[in-house]
Amino acid sequence: MGALDVSKVVDKHQGWRLITCNWLHGGVFHILANMLSLLVIGIRLEQEFGFIRVGLLYIISGFGGSLLSALFIQSNISVGASGALFGLLGSMLSELITNWTIYTNKIAAFLTLVVIIAINLAVGILPHVDNFAHIGGFISGFLLGFVFLIRPQFGWVEQRYALSGYSALSRRKFKTYQCILWIVSLVLVIVGLTLSLVMLLRGVDANDHCSWCHYLSCVPTSRWSCRTEPAFCSTTQDGNQLNVTCSSNGKSNLYILSNPSSSQIQSLCTELCS
Repeated sequence: MGALDVSKVVDKHQGWRLITCNWLHGGVFHILANMLSLLVIGIRLEQEFGFIRVGLLYIISGFGGSLLSALFIQSNISVGASGALFGLLGSMLSELITNWTIYTNKIAAFLTLVVIIAINLAVGILPHVDNFAHIGGFISGFLLGFVFLIRPQFGWVEQRYALSGYSALSRRKFKTYQCILWIVSLVLVIVGLTLSLVMLLRGVDANDHCSWCHYLSCVPTSRWSCRTEPAFCSTTQDGNQLNVTCSSNGKSNLYILSNPSSSQIQSLCTELCS
């Protein structure tokens, strides 16, 4: 269907899976938990900023989460809207920062958000949870919040609504730091997503460049293991015929493939051994 399967994204050019996986879930509890979170987080943002800006933020954050997940977790299939939801959480934090001057009780709001985000990210170190999607979505949403959720500074009045004798030019619409954050964040989002997509399509495994990053998604303890048992197969190539034999169950199959890539072989092996 539309789940995030890295081998199909890279080898079969099904890049749309980076988006569609955000609308699929692994069961009733999974979708109910995500939809409840979306109601709690999304309604407030949509009421204040409109469905277009929040919708774009949601979709792009989900895309960013899928990219980071695909770069680090290439042997498993991933589904769920958690990356996009973490993007909304990240945007709430950046929205508070960029619109800092218009809020009251800002310190309490900031600390509350940080604690909520930290707890949710900490849950991601449990096994079978794709925390890379959470982290990628959060980073994307955090940066996009500076772009999409910027507000005019307190006291600014649009010229057409200004009272007679009131100089609307006495205050600029946005503060200097808001403009700087807007530019820097936009550049980082574009560069980050572009580089990540290029790396993914070139078949880069980010774990080869970061030996400790896997701990961000799962930390092994005495109570659980983070190992996902890989499938092992023996292969023989005769012309355009590829014979694959699963080492664990002895099943064998013949495929018509010439010059198959390693990811294609691994995908066939996983299917054969399952």
